[in-house]
Amino acid sequence: MAMKNTSDYIEEHIKAILDQVNVAELRRSELASRFEVVPSQINYVIKTRFTASRGYIVESKRGGGGYIRIGRITFSDKHELVHDLLNNMGEQLSATVYADILQLLFDEGLMTEREGNLFLATSSDEVLGKDADSIRARMMRQVLRRLDRKEE
Repeated sequence: MAMKNTSDYIEEHIKAILDQVNVAELRRSELASRFEVVPSQINYVIKTRFTASRGYIVESKRGGGGYIRIGRITFSDKHELVHDLLNNMGEQLSATVYADILQLLFDEGLMTEREGNLFLATSSDEVLGKDADSIRARMMRQVLRRLDRKEE
């Protein structure tokens, strides 16, 4: 098993706060001090691990009284989640965003870990070739449309 790095611990800390409150208001400098890192490392964690494609909304204000507000995007049902993802998806999806969406679908109980791993295995640039980003977007649209169907 891979060892955790500082970014993993910062992410876990923020997620633990979000488990207790709907919206976490954090101070970049306080987090940096707590984890003994520079504030830019906090920015990195926020920008890479708390994205819309992972189901988060982030508001940030820089400066002396600056803050970061992070909240989980909540959906009333799977249709709303799928609809939101479909409407916000571009014509291309990077491997990272594709993986983020699969993780969100898993987190929301719409996909098993095995299913997500199978989709990941078939969606690499190596497998999909030069048009990988656009193929990934088309694949994800099909997956989302299928997930949005009512089970019979």
